[in-house]
Amino acid sequence: MGVIQRFKDIMSANINAVLDKAEDPEKMIDQYMRNLQDDLGKVKAETAAVMAEETRAKRELNECNQEIEKLQRYAEKAVAAGNDNDARLFLQKKQNLVAQQTALQQAYDSAAGNAAKMRQMHDKIVKDMENLTQRKAAIKAKVAAARAQERVNQIGGSLKGVSNNMSAFDRMEEKANKMLDQANAMAELNQTAQEDSIEDLMSKYDDGNSSNVDDELAALKAKMNHTTETSKNASGVEDELEALKAKMNTQ
Repeated sequence: MGVIQRFKDIMSANINAVLDKAEDPEKMIDQYMRNLQDDLGKVKAETAAVMAEETRAKRELNECNQEIEKLQRYAEKAVAAGNDNDARLFLQKKQNLVAQQTALQQAYDSAAGNAAKMRQMHDKIVKDMENLTQRKAAIKAKVAAARAQERVNQIGGSLKGVSNNMSAFDRMEEKANKMLDQANAMAELNQTAQEDSIEDLMSKYDDGNSSNVDDELAALKAKMNHTTETSKNASGVEDELEALKAKMNTQ
C-alpha cells in the first residue's frame, strides 16, 4: 500500500508551488504527469490484486456455504432413513465447516472492504488525472502567455534603447545645425568685413584730396597744351622772319 500513500501525498501537494520553483514549468509538468501515470498504473495493479483476493475469498465462502447446505441435506436424509449414525457424521462435518465459514466470511468481508476502497481510490485517481490533464493545458497556456509577455518586455526594452538612440541622434542633429549656423554667421561677418575694406579703398579715391589731385592734373595738362601751342606759334614767327630776310637779300 506504499504506492497508494505516495500517490495521495502527490495529489495533496500544491503542484503550483512546486512549479514556481521549476526552471521550466512546461517540462516539469510533463514529468509530473508521467510520474502520476506510473503511479496510477501501480494503483491499478494493486486494485486488481485486491479485487482478485475478494473474488477468491468469495469463492471459498460460497463453496463452504454450499458444502454446509449439502451436509445439512444429507443429515436430513439419513434421519429420514433411520440412520442416526450417518446423520451424526454429517452434522459433525457441518459443524467443522461452520467454524471455517465464520473465518471465511471475515476474510471475504475484509477483502470486499479493501476492494471497495481500492476501486473508489482508483476512480478518484482517474478523475483527478482528468482534472490534472485539464490543468496541464491551462498551465502550458499560462507558460506560453508568460513567455510571450517576456518577449514583449524584451522588445519594449529594445524600443527604449531605440528611443535613447533617437534622442541622441536628435541631439547630434541639433548640434550639427548649431555648428552650421555658427559657420554661416562667421562667413557673413567675413563677407561684411571684406565689403567694408573695398568701400574704404574706394573712399580713398573719392575724398577731397583725390579731387584736388584731379584738378591739379587737369591744370597741368592745360598748361602743357598752352606751352606747346606757344612753342608752335614762336616757331612759325621765326620761320616767317627767316623767309622775309631771305627775300630781302635776294632783292
